[in-house]
Parts: sequence; structure tokens; C-alpha cells
Amino acid sequence: MTNNIYIKVDTQDINYVNRIMEGYEHLGIVSTFNRAEGILIIRATSDTYDDVVKILSTIPKQVVFIDYNERLNSWSPKACLL
Repeated sequence: MTNNIYIKVDTQDINYVNRIMEGYEHLGIVSTFNRAEGILIIRATSDTYDDVVKILSTIPKQVVFIDYNERLNSWSPKACLL
């Protein structure tokens, strides 16, 4: 199992999610996977994975969790370079 968490948020909420995760130091590293679509990847550890999911589930923004296998099947590498 990977400890990466893929989420989709409104593009205007990317910085908000990043700041929230920065506030919880050392739980996960946020990277923008596809800015145009609001796709983020949070790199967590096996020890912090559940905490990160809980935090993302309770913030007052719409967060859609993306299944890793679904991501692999539906996105082309070219689309991810945007």
C-alpha cells in the first residue's frame, strides 16, 4: 500500500489545503499534481496516513479523495504535466 493520498479540490483551495497541512508539521508533504484540475498529492507515512485522512475529511472545503488505481487508469501522463 502506498502512503500517498490523492485529492481533488477547487483550484482556489489549493493554497488553503497546503497551509492547513503545513500547520500540522511533519504529518504530510503537499505537492500539486495538476494545478489546472486541483489535484494534490499528500505524501504521508504509515504512521501519519490516518491522521492526514482525518484532517482532510474535516476541513471546511470540498475534498474528493481519488483512488490511486483510478488515477492510473484515467489520467494520461501528458495531462499531468499541466
